[in-house]
Amino acid sequence: MLQRKISVDYMHRILFTRDAFTPLNTVVRDLLSLNGVGHPAKVLVFIDNRVALAMPGLAKQIIHYAAEHLDVLHLAAEPLVIQGGEASKNDFRLVEQCWRAINEAALDRHSYVFVIGGGAVLDLVCFAASSAHRGIRHVRFPTTTLSQGDGGVGVKNGVNYFGKKNWIGSFAVPFAVVNDFVFLESLPERERRNGIIEAIKVAAIRDVDFFEFIEANADALAVLDQKVLERVVQRSAELHVEHIAGGGDPFEMGSARPLDFGHWAAHKLEQVSNFRVAHGEAVAIGMAVDLLYSAKQGILSIEIADRIIALIEKIGFATYAPELLEQSSNGDLVILAGLEEFREHLGGDLTVTLVPEIGTKMEVHEMDRRVIVEAVETLRDRASSALQTNVH
Repeated sequence: MLQRKISVDYMHRILFTRDAFTPLNTVVRDLLSLNGVGHPAKVLVFIDNRVALAMPGLAKQIIHYAAEHLDVLHLAAEPLVIQGGEASKNDFRLVEQCWRAINEAALDRHSYVFVIGGGAVLDLVCFAASSAHRGIRHVRFPTTTLSQGDGGVGVKNGVNYFGKKNWIGSFAVPFAVVNDFVFLESLPERERRNGIIEAIKVAAIRDVDFFEFIEANADALAVLDQKVLERVVQRSAELHVEHIAGGGDPFEMGSARPLDFGHWAAHKLEQVSNFRVAHGEAVAIGMAVDLLYSAKQGILSIEIADRIIALIEKIGFATYAPELLEQSSNGDLVILAGLEEFREHLGGDLTVTLVPEIGTKMEVHEMDRRVIVEAVETLRDRASSALQTNVH
C-alpha cells in the first residue's frame, strides 16, 4: 500500500465595506491585485435578478468600476442577471446556464466569477464556478442579512435535487467574500430580518456575550435598525468563519455540524411548505422545536428554553407553522423524515446539535420521536394561546 498525506492551505478572506463598486473604493481592486499573474484578471459577473430590480443602476456601476480599473480588471462580458430565490436551486437548467456563460466568456482557472445576490444565487453560481474547469475562483458578494452573516461566508455550494435540499454541491473556499452593507438597505423587511436568526443561533451555541448583546438590542433589531443590524451581521459572520476555519472539519468529513443547530427540522419545513416558509423563518421554528425538545429531555432548563424562544419571537419570528403537523400516509409527521434526510446529508451517523446552556453546545446521535411530537404540539398550543390573547 502506498500512502501520502496531501496538505493544502486555503486563505478564507471576509471583507466588510460599503459601496464596493464606487470607483474610489479599492476593496475589489486590491483583491484582484493578489492574483499574481501580471495582467488584468478576467471577470464574469452574475447578479441576482431581485438585486438587479432593487438596484437598477448596479450593472452600469460595475461596468464603470471596471473601466476605472482596467489595469487589474477585465470584464469578460456585461454583467449577467440570473434568477434568484430558493426556487432557483430547484432548476438545474440554471446551473447549465451558468456553465454556458462561463464557457462563452472563455474563462480559465485564473479567471474569476463574481456573484452578487442572496444565499440561493450564491449556492447556485458558486457550484457552477467550482465545477467548471474543476474550479474557477469565485468571489461572493452576499446581499442579504442571511447570506452576509451565515451561508454566504461559508465554503459550501449546492442546488436541490430529488426534492432534497443541497443534494448536489461542492465544498470550495471562495477567493473572497465581500460583505457590502449597502446591499442590506434595499432589502424587503422580511429578508432583512431573516439573517438575525442565524446570529441568535451561533450566539446560542458559541458566544453568551453576543447572545446578551442581541437581547439588549432586541427592540432595535425588531425595527431593523441599520446600525445595530450591521454589528450583528458582522459578529455573526466572524463566529461562523471562526468555526469553519478553526473547527478542524471545514469540508465536513465527519458527521458533526454544530452550525446547523435547528436545521434538521428547518430544511424539511421549507420543503413541506413548498418554501412558503423562508429559510430564516424555518430555522427560527427548527430552533424552537429543538429547544423545547431539549427542555422536555432534561438537557436544558425550561427557563433558558423560554428565554431563547422569547428573544426569537421579540425580534419578529414565528415559532410555529401548521406544516409541522402535516402527516404522511402512514400517519407519522412528515417533519420527522427530516431526521433521516439530515443523517443522509451528513454522510454518516445522525448528529444533532443541541444547547445545554447559552454559549455551549452538545451533540446527540438519536432523538426520541415521541418527544419531538410533544415539542411540536407544545409550540402549536403556545401559538394558539398567543393568537387568542392578541384577539382579546
